[in-house]
Amino acid sequence: MAKKSKNALAIFLESIGLYFSNFDKFVKYMTFPVLGQLVGLILIFLCSYLFSTNMPVIIDKNPSLNNFNTLVLIAILISVPGLIILMKAFWEYLVAYGAINSMLENMLKSGKVYDFDAHTELIKRRSLSFVGLWLLIGIFSIFAMCPLLWVPAGVVAVFLVLIFQVFTYEPELSPFGCVIKSMSLIKGHFASTFMLIALVGALTYFLIPQIVNTLFNVLGITKFLSNLIVPFVSQFPISEINAILIKFYLKPLEIEFITVSIISTTIMTVLVQYTLPMRTLLWGMWYRELNGGLTDLGIKKKSSRSATTKSHKRPSEKLMEESHKKFATKKIDKNILKRAMEKDDEENS
Repeated sequence: MAKKSKNALAIFLESIGLYFSNFDKFVKYMTFPVLGQLVGLILIFLCSYLFSTNMPVIIDKNPSLNNFNTLVLIAILISVPGLIILMKAFWEYLVAYGAINSMLENMLKSGKVYDFDAHTELIKRRSLSFVGLWLLIGIFSIFAMCPLLWVPAGVVAVFLVLIFQVFTYEPELSPFGCVIKSMSLIKGHFASTFMLIALVGALTYFLIPQIVNTLFNVLGITKFLSNLIVPFVSQFPISEINAILIKFYLKPLEIEFITVSIISTTIMTVLVQYTLPMRTLLWGMWYRELNGGLTDLGIKKKSSRSATTKSHKRPSEKLMEESHKKFATKKIDKNILKRAMEKDDEENS
């Protein structure tokens, strides 16, 4: 029997259900990618702050260090530990864009998610192509920063919303091929896709962060955290900045306003990153819906898995076997990885 189509709103609601039904697992999975970035930044700023405030004492005890190049080198070296943590966490966060997609198939069948390491490995094995995909996104983002291109860039962004899903489910495609396939899938479904972007964006970028920020303000948590960063903010050239603002008849900045804004923005960023799985599940389900309904993209449906022989295996199957070998000691059910990485081949029964 042919697959019953789902409308965009039903997919949106189902993605929310899948996310919150596995909330504890997703929070655990995203903790290092999200908080690791924050910890790395804190280490960098903390080490730099301690070094700058104690620099006169250090120079007084070690006159040989009173050299600009030496001081710059020391400043860079003390930032290395925090930078390593930051970059490692950031990379894991980027990998999550693909890894969560590979979890979707099993989630839709069982409602549960597990074997995070195996799903993550499936993406890391294609690191070169993955970096290439992000490079394309980076180039696009640079052009999109131009105010004159905001509207056309926004339209293009809608067409590119499924590139990570295409990358995950169709590993034989190049980064540029993922772009073309995503645009092909969205073609004819622009309005529905835009509606999904608006819904999930309002929920994860505005509503949830706003609720938590309001709660933190009421409980005094934001105020407490903002007081902790006053010594750091005090090092900013606030007087010079205010002098410029006054010239343009703008209201000068106050330390309290800056610290509260930093904390509120940080909380919002953390929450947005923690809800990445919800957005990824949504787009994974949207990919399945659109890909299953297209017949003119040259996608050949197979009636059975026996059509794939040992001498001619699809890229997704080879990738699955490599990951299974690496994680064989963890007793992973190979069918989990097959369901996670195979194309969405719908069978008629």
